[in-house]
Amino acid sequence: MKLRFMLPAVALAGLAFGVGCGSGSDKIVGLPEGGVTVEQITRGRSLVIGMGCADCHHGGVINPSLATWLSGYRAGTPGQPFNIGPFTTYPANLTPDATGIGGYSERQIFNALRHGLSPRYTSSVVFTDANFPATPHYLAPPMPWPAYRHLSDADTWAIVAYLKHGLKPVNNDVPDSQFPPDKWASSYVDGAVGPKVIPPFPAAGEVVTP
Repeated sequence: MKLRFMLPAVALAGLAFGVGCGSGSDKIVGLPEGGVTVEQITRGRSLVIGMGCADCHHGGVINPSLATWLSGYRAGTPGQPFNIGPFTTYPANLTPDATGIGGYSERQIFNALRHGLSPRYTSSVVFTDANFPATPHYLAPPMPWPAYRHLSDADTWAIVAYLKHGLKPVNNDVPDSQFPPDKWASSYVDGAVGPKVIPPFPAAGEVVTP
């Protein structure tokens, strides 16, 4: 099974671990505690559309009615694949097909969104600061997980619910992406993407203006 789990480019930062680390209002009604709900899937759909996932994974065309919706790179798509230095990366097939994310668990996809960890090379476990991989295999920089990791647990699980349980499988075998020896680890240091924990409001660059 190949990993290709790239989403559009943005960058912020912040590291949170596992389920239950969101706010008190962050109650999860579907994954991982039970079956997926329609409300959760539709919330995930809104987030996927609003956060621009189609920019990369559907050639910039936002249209869930199309049969190829979110099925990743196709030859001839303008601006794709992406060249990051000497490496070539391809937008993933995000549908629950065997050529997409169908072989990965919900937890592996959660970890990709929350921690930037490649499902192809990362176990399906709840990560903490104590057991985080010593040599993480990150998703390539076009994937904006440094921003996505600031989503609440509920919103992250809603995206997972939509991708795993709200999309029709599309058979589209995307080529393997390339990566440097450090698996992109040097791209995700605090100085490049921001602090691991976003400071409370107002931070030095913020102000309340009545």
